[in-house]
Amino acid sequence: MKHFTLPGTSIDASNVILGLMRILDLDDEAIRTLVATARDAGIDFFDHADVYGGDHACERRFGDAVTFSSSEREKVYLQSKVGIRDGFWDFSKEHILESVDASLKALRTEYLDVLLLHRPDTLMEPEEIAAAFTTLHDAGKVRHFGVSNQTPGQTELLRRSVEQPLIANQVQLSITHANLLAQGIAANMNGLDQSIDRDNGILEYARLNDITLQAWSPFQKGFFDGVFLGDRENYAELNDAIDEIAAAHGVTPTAIAVAWITRHPANMQVVLGTTNPQRVKDASAGSDLPLTRPEWYRLFTAAGHVLP
Repeated sequence: MKHFTLPGTSIDASNVILGLMRILDLDDEAIRTLVATARDAGIDFFDHADVYGGDHACERRFGDAVTFSSSEREKVYLQSKVGIRDGFWDFSKEHILESVDASLKALRTEYLDVLLLHRPDTLMEPEEIAAAFTTLHDAGKVRHFGVSNQTPGQTELLRRSVEQPLIANQVQLSITHANLLAQGIAANMNGLDQSIDRDNGILEYARLNDITLQAWSPFQKGFFDGVFLGDRENYAELNDAIDEIAAAHGVTPTAIAVAWITRHPANMQVVLGTTNPQRVKDASAGSDLPLTRPEWYRLFTAAGHVLP
């Protein structure tokens, strides 16, 4: 498992993250097995959100099932997100503080290693967010902060007010849902849909400002449209390429889908959403798999993206 230090922090984290958004209906033993499998594979970073399962429910399931000793807690990183409520987004100081306290209680921990603002709140007041971050940081409740699904402009607006660095931006990315990579490859190509800038250069902005991109839904075709792995009706050429490259490297197709992201020099983290321990093992094999440039670009074009 590849580890790297997240810029601006002392966090030496795995580049594969275990996301816990689907554990609500698992029993304690299944959750412990899932986490133990991740740890055995070298994963030390666990992703939560207050909204997963509804009202911190998945965080509570994790906290009920998994107990870290103080020495073990120092070896893992817990991340959560705040801001999505029932029918609206809320980055108010009051909600941020209340939600973090509830997350800490649910997870049975004294601090979060990272807190992300979950989805952009167009009604956000940066100064209010800054006050919440400072309160949490000074109290030792949150060590680092970041955002999720935010554009460079939205992030810059926050950075003007907050005292702490914004160290991460969690964004959707897979071989088939790769706007933030594909647009730059087709820049300045008139009449080509791929050349349309839909995110204002999230990738380049992150690299220029030492912000780690965390790729969620790494196997999704689009926005919760199902997985592309095994979908030969819509992605026959891509799956043929994945299978051939997987066989050449002695890994599963799942590992290749992960490796396509981790191969990028931006040093991204891949967020897994599976509750299947075997899939965690398979995905982890893509952590430091050295795809060649021809292999990477073959997957890119087989997914339907254009090399002008």
